[in-house]
Amino acid sequence: MRHWLHRSTPTLLALLAGLVGLVALVPQPAAAPAAPAADYVLIVGAAGLRWDDITATDTPAMWQMAQDGAIGALSVRSARRITCAGDGWLTLGSGNFAIHTPGAVTPTCPELSVPIDVDNSGASLPDQGDLVARNRALHWGAQPGALAEGVRCTTAIGPGAALAAARPYGRIDRYSANLNDSLLSACALTLIDLGQIAGDDPVARAAGARRADAALASILAARPERSVVVLAGLSDLDATSRLHVAIAQGPGFTGGWLTSPSTSRHGYVQVVDLAPTALAALDRPLPGKLFAGGPASTSSSGRPSDVTAAVSRLADADREASVQRRVGTNFLTTLVFAELLLFVAVVPLLRRARRPAGPLTHRPVPRSIVRAAEVLLISASLAVPAALVADLLPWWRWARPGLGFGGVTLAALAVATFAIAFVTARSRAIAPLGGVAAIAALAVAFDVLTGSRLQLNGVAGYSAVLGGRYAGVGVIGLGLLVAGALLGGAAMAQRFERRWRPFVMALIGAVGMVVIGSPYLGADASGAVALTAGVCVAAAMAVGGWLTITRLLWAAAAALCVTAGFAVLDLFRPEEQRSSIGRLLVRTQDGTAGFIARRIGEADVVTTVTSPLTVLVLGSLLYTTFVLLRDWGGLRRLLGVFPPVRGALSGLVVACLLAGLVEGASFNVLGAALATALPLVVLSCLRVLDHADDRSQPAPRVPEAALES
Repeated sequence: MRHWLHRSTPTLLALLAGLVGLVALVPQPAAAPAAPAADYVLIVGAAGLRWDDITATDTPAMWQMAQDGAIGALSVRSARRITCAGDGWLTLGSGNFAIHTPGAVTPTCPELSVPIDVDNSGASLPDQGDLVARNRALHWGAQPGALAEGVRCTTAIGPGAALAAARPYGRIDRYSANLNDSLLSACALTLIDLGQIAGDDPVARAAGARRADAALASILAARPERSVVVLAGLSDLDATSRLHVAIAQGPGFTGGWLTSPSTSRHGYVQVVDLAPTALAALDRPLPGKLFAGGPASTSSSGRPSDVTAAVSRLADADREASVQRRVGTNFLTTLVFAELLLFVAVVPLLRRARRPAGPLTHRPVPRSIVRAAEVLLISASLAVPAALVADLLPWWRWARPGLGFGGVTLAALAVATFAIAFVTARSRAIAPLGGVAAIAALAVAFDVLTGSRLQLNGVAGYSAVLGGRYAGVGVIGLGLLVAGALLGGAAMAQRFERRWRPFVMALIGAVGMVVIGSPYLGADASGAVALTAGVCVAAAMAVGGWLTITRLLWAAAAALCVTAGFAVLDLFRPEEQRSSIGRLLVRTQDGTAGFIARRIGEADVVTTVTSPLTVLVLGSLLYTTFVLLRDWGGLRRLLGVFPPVRGALSGLVVACLLAGLVEGASFNVLGAALATALPLVVLSCLRVLDHADDRSQPAPRVPEAALES
């Protein structure tokens, strides 16, 4: 029994740490639903309308509506890669990500064309059956007409509104091609198309915004009593994806920021939130299986009292999001190829790093060159954390945002590199590994603790335009946290006696699980479960030895227990707080789990093909196999001398691959972790090889006379 406890201690400690980490995953209390207060809901759509189009002088009706109501940035993601006007309207009517625009994706959206058969009282869409069949085949499972089916009567004014107001079989209860004040109170739900505001010409956009504002002023003047009016810029009109306008004004929406369960971020909503918002305001039941969003609500937290400042903040968020994707792609591509070139350049240093005793067989590499290589490796490992910190300064507001971001990132990188290189210059081989890992993890943890402001629309974060995540820890941040928790824990564990190392790894891993998985912090339960598996592997290997079948089975059993415990806990969360695991379990019960599995699988394939981090992962695999694992590569010696590092690297691969697979991120989580970890591993290999042939000096000989005395 004693022998069994001794061998099982690492796994039991990892299991205990995982169970402790589950305490942080206790769900937030569900928000109390707002009492219904409206008899009518009017959704007014202006495709392409952005916050920088709204001013007090050109659009006074919109400006006044923003002052009196709740406002937010609208993500217009649909089932199409570029959301055109028809896609935005159909997504609104489906309450789910839908597609309307036919044909291949082009940089500019085609004109909206909606065949409508008008009769005496209403109208019908002859192509509705094709739209329903087309969207049913997609993995989102959108059903056009789901919004209209939630009310007894709908009114549509304009062709775009007809798409959103039509029932699944194509019927529109009330329809008019032009604005008619008498129709605003004909049905409880009215949808109005104000046209499109397209292009980059400021004069043309201002003219379009003024026309839409004049129509909105007429609507507000004729609105029925106890009505909620929602103004939404429902779509993009070209490939320059942006954040758009969302304003709700009326009972229950008299100020503050708009927010929703699908974003969990004050000031951000999605198009898929508008349908449940309308039904909730009218006190109609929500078809939860059909809707992808949730009812919008208001929060006064952080909104400036001055409407000018509030509108400027939303316009600034749109400006940052519009350049984030381009700058982020360029940064990651540059980083990947720079690191791969650096790894190739270090190969000669690895081959000549050992200093054999006796006569030298080759000329040693000058220390200045080795030191320069170490500094470059430290700098490469700090590039992603520096990019995250760069968002402390508003580089996106500058005339040339790409150069601005590069300058800020290089400045932060230089400071951090100097600090790490100076402190660890004469330290042990894994000192830089522990120091950089701690910096990376602390940078992400600090951002999560302060509201994830650096990751939102940040180069090393996630984009609100893409709509995958709006709060918590993102894919890049998850990779940094996993690498920081495991490698930092390994560097710390190496300082303790062998029997205490699993405890240190498990303790630091539990802290990482709390930061990643807590709904109050990282809000990434799937990532926390993946880190649990990685911690179990790392703790099992921290005392030495390789990952044997027995250890792997014990670690897998511990991770499975924690995962099962979390999955059960996840079922008791409010629907908007469930992770992908909880949603998958619920969908399995109602028979729609195939849609989620297909969606995740397609996302994995697309990400694998399009992400530059895939190149880094494949390049790292080849480099490790053909360089680091060779006799002169140093990795085997590093892993033998420092067993916790061996466990941490194994756990890192397990956790990142699992997280990427479950979250549809493919190799991105592992790529982000390797961008920080692999340069540090190469540096540690250089230092281990440099001291591989050190000989301990013999003790000084004591004279016999001294011994006799």
